[in-house]
Amino acid sequence: MPTNRPNLPGRRFFLRAAGIRLALPLFDSLSTSLLGSGLALSALSANAKTLRPMRMVAIGNAFGFYAQHFFPKATGPDYDTPHLLEPIAQHRKDLTVLSGLDHGVKGGHFAVHSFLSGVRQVDAKGMPDGNTSLDQRMAETVGGATRFPSLTLGSEEGLHGGCMMCWTRGGTRVNPIQGPRELFRKLFLNETAAEQERTKDRLTLQGSILDSVHGDAQSLKHRLGSQDQQKLDEYFTSVRDVEQTLALRQKWAAVPKPGAPMQEPENRGLVTDIPVLYDLIALALQTDSTRIATLEIAGGFEAAVLGVRKEYHSLSHHGQVPESIELLVKLERYQTEQFARFLGKMKSIEDGDGSLLDHTMVLFGSGMGNGNAHTNLNLPVILAGGGFKHGTYQAFPDSGPNRQPLSNLFVTMLQRFGIEQQKFALSTGTLRGI
Repeated sequence: MPTNRPNLPGRRFFLRAAGIRLALPLFDSLSTSLLGSGLALSALSANAKTLRPMRMVAIGNAFGFYAQHFFPKATGPDYDTPHLLEPIAQHRKDLTVLSGLDHGVKGGHFAVHSFLSGVRQVDAKGMPDGNTSLDQRMAETVGGATRFPSLTLGSEEGLHGGCMMCWTRGGTRVNPIQGPRELFRKLFLNETAAEQERTKDRLTLQGSILDSVHGDAQSLKHRLGSQDQQKLDEYFTSVRDVEQTLALRQKWAAVPKPGAPMQEPENRGLVTDIPVLYDLIALALQTDSTRIATLEIAGGFEAAVLGVRKEYHSLSHHGQVPESIELLVKLERYQTEQFARFLGKMKSIEDGDGSLLDHTMVLFGSGMGNGNAHTNLNLPVILAGGGFKHGTYQAFPDSGPNRQPLSNLFVTMLQRFGIEQQKFALSTGTLRGI
């Protein structure tokens, strides 16, 4: 296929992209009777069990991973297992370790925010999709098939204003759900009849206000110069985002949520909460409450919980001091251990003719290549599940004519999700070799 085809999502594109999801028998049964009554997924019909939707989970780390303990020395299926990859060695047949991929951006901590978008927000003007992140691009095609088009998890604490990994087409940061308690309530707690009525009134009022503001803005358009026209177009994009959100909330307001399969968890702090957040992500996918979830590990990571007295960010600037590197790797090892646990959880959940992991692409990595040097090149990346052929370590050239940007992997993932897209950010095609 040509790699320079313009990204023009016309009417047929959206109908086809959405149709892949809406046509599946899974939706009607899960969104009403099965999920409303809290029945197990095993109650699905044989046809529904065969036709499973593709999902995507992305886990991002704001400070990167210590390269010498992350990247193997040998490529191919017989790669060695560095210290940070030891916890996931049991799943090596279900994942691919990748090196040499990045977005070619600079900016240290500020460029980390381009991990899922491929473009820094300040550089996004004039690009067809702005700095839309991978998860939000996928969410656009899900429509109202799930209660939540996507779930964004993380913390607002710490460096540079908290989590900034997920971005809408209008260039707006997606605010994260901050803790397992809030996520649990979002997934499983139903509103009372009175609360539903108040929600309905509030949504109607918001919709009326939005219609009025949209009309006023449209009347201005013919009186504006070209630069202001662009600003107004960006505004309309934001308005459409809000309109779609309101319509989705109205659709699902009266649909019962699935029965809670666990007690409501407490918020204990990000480090302690990570395994609970992973469990809730798995439940959200299993109940088809969403098909897209992200978790960013950035600020709020309490190193002291793991017996490390130094702050995480300062350790990432280790200055090649062995004691600091040892403490940093201890924090990073905890993250790969929890990632391994999550993969095991996903593999244990039956999903049609395979496991939940078979039908979920899981991206794990960081927008920071070297925290000590503040570089955003050669990003640490692992791709698991999703029906890809796994079991190898792929090292791509990080320069020259054969260089492949990380966005090429995102094009491959978008196509696996069912989206007819040939271009994402600064991609040059699909990722060869996986």
